[in-house]
Amino acid sequence: MKRFARLIPLGWLPLLALLAPAWGGAQLRAATPAEQALDAEAFQGMDQAISERLPDVQAAVVLLKGRVVYAYHRDGHPDTLHDVQSVAKSGLSALVGIALGQGRIAGLDQPVLALMPEWAPLNADPRAAEITLRHLLTMTAGFAIDDPTGTAAPGRPQDAWARPLAGAPGERFAYDNAVVPMLAALLEKATGMPLADYARRELVAPLAMQEPSYRRGLHLRTEDMARLGQLFLQKGAWDGRALVPESYVMAATQPQNAGGPPVSMPYGYLWWVLPTEAPRRTFMASGYGGQTIWVHPPLDLVIATSATASVESQRRGQAVQLLRTRLFAAAQKRYASVER
Repeated sequence: MKRFARLIPLGWLPLLALLAPAWGGAQLRAATPAEQALDAEAFQGMDQAISERLPDVQAAVVLLKGRVVYAYHRDGHPDTLHDVQSVAKSGLSALVGIALGQGRIAGLDQPVLALMPEWAPLNADPRAAEITLRHLLTMTAGFAIDDPTGTAAPGRPQDAWARPLAGAPGERFAYDNAVVPMLAALLEKATGMPLADYARRELVAPLAMQEPSYRRGLHLRTEDMARLGQLFLQKGAWDGRALVPESYVMAATQPQNAGGPPVSMPYGYLWWVLPTEAPRRTFMASGYGGQTIWVHPPLDLVIATSATASVESQRRGQAVQLLRTRLFAAAQKRYASVER
């Protein structure tokens, strides 16, 4: 979970178009005056608490049953773009699911070298031939990773593939930022088009996201982070259209392995999964410094936070603290009023 600016070398800027300019598409449901009054009651005093006690938090958006029930923007501007950091990995997961559903990818157990035979000479270890797309998505490819903090730059996809293996594919989890350029290259090969174009057509436009900035990493609105979470909460459907196959979404947001650092939670397909026993578990996208998409199916709830991306913000964890306490408690209160 590192600074997104270090995730992708300049040659892989197409990945930054994961959330590129959008047009048309469905909007989130608008609130009635009565709903707005109940929203204000449930979240009363929240703005002041964040402004005065949590200076790292720059924005927060809460969706309940597909509608914005609370939004905070420290600068007063909902359209401010924020650095999403490693939250972009979960968006990349959505693109893999879309390509799978379209038949552009034969299956997650397809060997990587079946799509990229030109990489075969780059790694002499015979275990490399066993690495599949599933291994990349679950961060169990087996590459030797000397990066205990999860902050190393990934480099080029060819260089990532050429690294030595420390174990057999599927043997253990190891957080590896280098899966990002490798998956990006695989998607471009499978779809036959630049990733920017594929993302714009299949994911960004339908969700009606605002055009982001690509300078020094990917920046987008906090509400657009929440939209990605809402898409996965809705099992891949948006405005009556199945964008991501439901079976893929359900697998992506369930534990595929026990996970490990830097978040130390179970891991799905580029999503972290909370260790609960609920029929459908809470899951999250997490980026350095407090960039978060938190999806809680029992309440039909999505919370997105944007925070200052710094070592200090990461250490203090104010955005996560806010999410798990005040915002969740207020959302529970609002949910209860809906259910009455």
